[in-house]
Amino acid sequence: MHRWAFPIGVCPCSYGSCAFFSFRMLAARVFSLIGKRAISTSVCVRAHGSVVKSEDYALPSYVDRRDYPLPDVAHVKTLSASQKALKEKEKAPWSSLSIDEKVELYRIKFNESFAEMNRSTNQWKTVVGTALFFIGFTALIIIWEKHYSHFWPACSCWTRPRVSVLQSRRAARGLCFMVYGPIPHTFEEEWVAKQTKRMLDMKVSPIQGFAAKWDYDKNEWKK
Repeated sequence: MHRWAFPIGVCPCSYGSCAFFSFRMLAARVFSLIGKRAISTSVCVRAHGSVVKSEDYALPSYVDRRDYPLPDVAHVKTLSASQKALKEKEKAPWSSLSIDEKVELYRIKFNESFAEMNRSTNQWKTVVGTALFFIGFTALIIIWEKHYSHFWPACSCWTRPRVSVLQSRRAARGLCFMVYGPIPHTFEEEWVAKQTKRMLDMKVSPIQGFAAKWDYDKNEWKK
C-alpha cells in the first residue's frame, strides 16, 4: 500500500502503531490481572496456614564455614527423646559409644563435615550454561536484525531512529520492528583514509599519540 492510498494528513504508520499500542495495552492488562490473582492466592494460602515465626537475627545462629569451625550454637536446637538419651550417654566414657552413635552426636552439633564443605559442586555448569544461552539468544537476534534490516526501509514519519514498518499488506497488521540501519558512510575506506590524512595534517597528539607515529619527512609510518 502506497503513501498516497491513505487519507491526506494521516501517516501510514498510524495504522500500525494503533494496533501495536492496543496490543501492548491488552498484554499489560492481562499480566496485571495474573499478578493480582497470584498475589491474592499466596495471601490466602498463608492465611490458611499457621503463623510463621520470624527468626531473631540478634541471637547467635548456626553456620557452616571452614574459617569458623566452631559455631556459637549447635545445629540441632530441639532434641528428640532418642537424641536426649544419646546426649546423656555422651557424658559416660566414649569407649562405650558405637561409631554410629558418635556420628549421630556429630550431626547434632554440626550439619556438614570438612570433607562435605570442601566438596565441589556442579553449580558452575548452571551458571556457564545460562550465560551461554543468553549470549547465543542475543547473537541470534542481532543476526536476524542485520539480515532483514535491508528489506524494511525506514519510515520518515517516525522521529525515533532505526524504527521501520512493513509496507503493503503488512502495514495494516501494525508490526513495528527495531532494526539496524545502513552502515554509516564514515566507515568506508575512502572516508577513513581522508580522516587519517586530516588527523596527520592537524598533528593530533604529536608527542606520544597518533601523529608521533608518522614520519613527515618520508611521508610514511615510522618503523
